[in-house]
Parts: sequence; C-alpha cells; structure tokens
Amino acid sequence: MAGDIPGKLTDSDSAGRTGTIGLLKTLNRDELLEVLSQGFCQHCEALLEERIHQLLSKRGSESTVTSDITLISNPVTGKQLARTPPPPAANSDILLNDGLGGSGSTSSDNGLSEEQKEHIRFSQVVRKKDFVHMEKINGKSMNVLKGLELHTKVFNAEEQKKIIECVYNLQRMGQKGQLRERTYSEPRKWMRGKGRVTIQFGCCYNYAVDKNGNPPGILREEEVDPLPPLFKQMIKRMVRWHVLPTMCVPNSCIVNIYNEGDCIPPHIDHHDFLRPFCTVSFLTQCNILFGSSLKIVSPGEFSGPVSIPLPVGSVLILNGNGADIAKHCVPAVPGKRISITFRRMDESKLPYNFLPDPELSRIKPFIVSPSSAPQGHHQKPVINSSFVKAMVQQNQHRNDQAIKDKPDREATKTTKNDSFLCGNDDFPPLGKASKGASR
Repeated sequence: MAGDIPGKLTDSDSAGRTGTIGLLKTLNRDELLEVLSQGFCQHCEALLEERIHQLLSKRGSESTVTSDITLISNPVTGKQLARTPPPPAANSDILLNDGLGGSGSTSSDNGLSEEQKEHIRFSQVVRKKDFVHMEKINGKSMNVLKGLELHTKVFNAEEQKKIIECVYNLQRMGQKGQLRERTYSEPRKWMRGKGRVTIQFGCCYNYAVDKNGNPPGILREEEVDPLPPLFKQMIKRMVRWHVLPTMCVPNSCIVNIYNEGDCIPPHIDHHDFLRPFCTVSFLTQCNILFGSSLKIVSPGEFSGPVSIPLPVGSVLILNGNGADIAKHCVPAVPGKRISITFRRMDESKLPYNFLPDPELSRIKPFIVSPSSAPQGHHQKPVINSSFVKAMVQQNQHRNDQAIKDKPDREATKTTKNDSFLCGNDDFPPLGKASKGASR
C-alpha cells in the first residue's frame, strides 16, 4: 500500500502475517529449512537473502557464524568457525585478496578476520575427482578421464563480476590497438562456430602452421603482454586453495570470448605446456565433451561419449589421461561465455625474452586440517549407504586395473604432438583484430 513504511507491518496485513509467524514457530529447524529452500520466485529469494545479510551485519564483531552441519576449529586461531557456507549476499564481500595480502587480523563488517573468511570460503569448495569412462586403447581397457578434476565455488559472484569486467576491458584495449600485436585476435565470423575472440598472455601460441611455416606450438621469438594483475590473483587463489599444485604454477594463459554459437573443436592441448593445466568458466554454463574419439556432426556441433557441465566460477583441471589420451571440445555455446585457460610453459619452450614473475614464485598453499577439508578433498567421497560404498569400491577396482594396464609408449607418442585435430581454419589466426570486427 502506498505510504507504508518499508519493513513495517500495516493494519491490513498484520493479522495475516501474525498467523504465518505463529505457524513458523511450530516448525523445527529442519522443517524451516525445507520451507525456506524452495518455492520462492527470483525476486523473493533475493529479498530473503538481503534480509538475512542485514541481520548478520547487525550481530557485530561478537557474532558467530551458525552452521547446519557442524563447527570446525580454525587451525591457526583455534576459534570455532562454521562448516556450512554463509548466505551468498554475506559471501560477496570476500574478495580475491582474502588471505593473500593481509596478516589475517583485519576485521570486516561481519566480524570475521580475512584469515577466518578465507577459512570459510576454502571449506565450501566442492571438488569432484572421480570421473570414470572406460575405453579400449590399443586393446587395453583404460579410464580415459583419469586425472580430470572439477572444482566449484572457487570464485564467487562478486569475484566473477570483477574478472568479467577485466576481460571486457582487455578486449576494448585490443580493439584499440593498445595490446601487443600477437596478444589480441578477433577474426571475422565467417560461419557458425568460427570467430571467437582470443587474448594471450605470457607467450604466443601458434594454433596451426602459419604463413611463415612455423608449426603449432609456442613461438619463442614472439612477444605478447604479461599476465594482468587480476589474473595473477586468480592463480594465487587456485594454488593456495589446492586447486593447482605448487610445482606447476601457471605462467601463461589464453582468454576465449564466445558469442552464442561459438565453439572449440576436438583437440589435445600441445605438450609445449605442462600438465596439469586448467580452464575457468564465466557468464554461461556449457558442456565440455571428452573421449578418445569425438565426431564432428555439423558446424559447431560435436558428439562424444562423456559430457561434463562447467558451472560458472568453476575450475576444470586437465591432467593424466584426461589431458593426453582423451580429446576434448566445447560445442556451440548457448550464450555469451568467457573462459580463461591457465597453463605453465615447458622450460625448454619459454619465449626468449620471457622473465619469470617473482610474484608467482612465493605462493604458499592454505593449511588444511582434516575437519576443514572441502567436500571431495583428497578424492575421498562421503559414503552414505552400502550400495554407494559398493559402487565406489567397484570403480576403485576398475581404476586400479586401469593403472596396471598402461598404454604402450608408442600410443602416448601418437597423442603427444597431436595438437589440434580439425584443420587450420578451426582456430582464429593470430594478429590484430580484423577490420570491421564487432564485439
């Protein structure tokens, strides 16, 4: 009703709301959670989150974070912290520099130090490491997905927004010629699936034999721009949170900016880059296909035995068989999408003028206690029934068998240099943006 004070009960609705409150008081905690977890429209859900955030802010520095599961002990301070993640709105102020640039003693509006916030954020990361798809390679059964990992909730909504803004700013700089020539490429979209924008940092990678006769791989004599500061923060986050190992810290990356219908055809990443490497996804969820044999159905459309959804803000790790035996591709995306693939160059393939970044040489992983390990950490799934336990044991047995049945060395050699398999025109040429290219 016009003129009513926001947040106040009016005479016309106080009776109805009192009845609702009375009903809510009769429910236990689990029943309340069930009521509040479904059936809301997008507007009501956002309003509910905002009110919860306001209540949490009012608790002040003496407040504690409640949990629906259990409380965990901070390995540094010994204080009790919540295992269950806070509401998304309260989570949005935990930014990329948490736990990386401060001593952990600074308090924020919700009363938690940077170190405590990072502990909560780290504990809510979900990790899936049990991908299995058995195929016969050279007559031997093998799990071609072994080595794949999917880490979700690594970057929250606020962080994703900052990264996306950074990418679009880099694209504008590339269109204006403010980046080095081989850094930015925006070819004409001459058919469905072709023409995605690419921005390379750290090294210039040549997708196919170029006009000078250079084969696919890192062009050591070419120079591109160094990694942007925000991208280095992303690398620190992933290494610190045990998403990437300390022995393979990325020193290069490629940004892909997709419009609806753009794709990446089947390929195996070149061995000028070490394993593991990773891809971070933004804007639109899409699927990535895996398999030792992937088929081209039509322009931008492919088929394969395994399809893995890539949620926004997630990190897909490619290693082992998942990087070297199975090919992968991204079919035509349903909407605008950004991906950033971080890779470490082989020391023997570094550009001649490349200088290591000291900022990326001092990253220390976050201390993990058994009680604070994220879901799926160390590849130990939570087993809730004898049936699930039996399935896990069966998969483990198959994986163990696959380890014994390693492919012949010659089979590995055939995939090592099998870079991009669909022809020279399936990837954009390197160089300046084409004249008239649109965003």
